[in-house]
Amino acid sequence: MCRAPTRLSLDGMPITHADQDHRAPALETRGLTKRFGERTAVDAVSLVVPRGVAYGFLGHNGAGKTTLIRMLLGLTRASAGSASVLGLPVPERRAQALARVGAIVEEPSFYPHLTGYDNLKIAAAVRGPQTRARIDGVLERVGLEKRARDRVGTYSLGMRQRLGVARCLLSDPELLILDEPMNGLDPGGMLDVRRMIRALVEDEGRTVFVSSHLLDEVEKTCDVAAIIDGGRVIAQGSIDELVADEAGEFVIECDDAERALAVLADDPAVRALRVEHGALRMNLLAREQAGEVNARLVNAGVVVTRLEPARRSLEDRFLEMTTRLEVAA
Repeated sequence: MCRAPTRLSLDGMPITHADQDHRAPALETRGLTKRFGERTAVDAVSLVVPRGVAYGFLGHNGAGKTTLIRMLLGLTRASAGSASVLGLPVPERRAQALARVGAIVEEPSFYPHLTGYDNLKIAAAVRGPQTRARIDGVLERVGLEKRARDRVGTYSLGMRQRLGVARCLLSDPELLILDEPMNGLDPGGMLDVRRMIRALVEDEGRTVFVSSHLLDEVEKTCDVAAIIDGGRVIAQGSIDELVADEAGEFVIECDDAERALAVLADDPAVRALRVEHGALRMNLLAREQAGEVNARLVNAGVVVTRLEPARRSLEDRFLEMTTRLEVAA
């Protein structure tokens, strides 16, 4: 899938751990289940989160996202199944695994009367002197260096989210788990957090697991995603795989859509031929026939500028899959 770049510490040195299997996924669950009495909040979830990606865990509020995160972090015990974090089983080796994990579960909390810098200084005090030396660097990393001496009570929600990520980065984690990091943010705040997540992955080789109900942001931010509904994972894969149109629909942009429509009207390989928003859309019996369609248009004098499989939004696919699940239930 996606190959993780070499993980570097905040000091620029490669990180190695004697007890770590670097071939293991960042996160893996097998049949992970959580029941509260007769209610099943997480139902036999099996996930594989590769290293060095932004992984979206997508679902409606109440779908089971936070409950699964709490099991991964050892904050609540699973009713059945197993989980590993960075190749280490949890909860059996929770302490070793979480030493290399930074997490925000729900909205991060701080002392509002203290500055951002002082809040991080308190967090660093329990982690050793080397951690305090990272404060300036992590504040710069999340774009808060100019507001570090301001009281957190004056911060916007987006700034508090970034300060939460800065607190996670104090331990120089390989894996960040962020529960709804864009919840309540304005568009500018969402953009800031999105850029920060992409930089953590692309520039530093970290893995970021993002729980969210914001479909558009997951599509823009993440490389891979899983969709959870009613406690069950109903799809997972790369974003491209999740939004791919399985019905064989193609879109064609050309200099004369009406002429292209006439040229292909009697083609037996073409179905549901129509013009939408100035582009030609069609379904093919087989994807391999796209080249033949292109050649036929070109031979007829139509200038084709784009011919590719139609791409649905992640929101379209999500609504389609969850509706399908409701009908089947």
